[in-house]
Amino acid sequence: MNLQSSTLLRGTSARSMNILGIQVANPDQREAIDMLASAITEKRFTKVAFLNAHSANTTVDDPEFASILSSFLVLPDGIGVDMGAKILYGAPFRENLNGTDFVPAVLASIQSPLTVGIIGAIRENGERATQDLRESMPQHRFVYLNDGYLDPQEESVVIQQISDLKPDVLLVAMGVPRQEKWIDANLSGQDCTVPIAVGALLDFLSGAVSRAPRIMRRLRIEWVYRLYREPGRLWRRYILGNPVFLMRIAMQKFSTGKGGTDDNA
Repeated sequence: MNLQSSTLLRGTSARSMNILGIQVANPDQREAIDMLASAITEKRFTKVAFLNAHSANTTVDDPEFASILSSFLVLPDGIGVDMGAKILYGAPFRENLNGTDFVPAVLASIQSPLTVGIIGAIRENGERATQDLRESMPQHRFVYLNDGYLDPQEESVVIQQISDLKPDVLLVAMGVPRQEKWIDANLSGQDCTVPIAVGALLDFLSGAVSRAPRIMRRLRIEWVYRLYREPGRLWRRYILGNPVFLMRIAMQKFSTGKGGTDDNA
């Protein structure tokens, strides 16, 4: 596990699990919230990403992405990586820390005022999501910066805006793997404290993309609902991608005789 993740996990009961070569932290939600709150309070630059079956497949196809994630705190997202962990280690991750639920939970749990920068999604959705966050968490200052569709000149302007704002948290919603690569290439502790790659969070918060019914979320089959709503865009990710992910997990299992190394924090 990378030094950043090891530092954050020290003192918790969490362990990491190797999923297709990516070390994924295994805290429960309370521990994960406390880890990020501590990083914010202590001004420790901490890049955060989430690994699901789709992004795990992407790391195999894109070695640069896999390498970049070694400098992130990577949290588990979804039933796919849970199944992978159970195959490799005999037990699933302790909690599903998907960004759509986890990121708002982190922000809501912190009562001291934070500055939260937001970049990504189409502007209408981004601004609507920002307003939703302002109304639900008035203790924080939420600033929508840009939709993230940047040419080189715009990018330099936005990076300067971030550096001037110096947000405690920066939500980056550009899709996998662009968002993680963008964070890695452009941000440091001089710009913000905790940048988080949040995927479709802004689209969900704005209401542009509906969440699955609560019962489907409890049963961990939200992906079925998303496939039903957007079959043309998502069928490759789920119908083809999920079996490929499980095949790769089986190859990891049988190539090592075990899941690999799970590191103590």
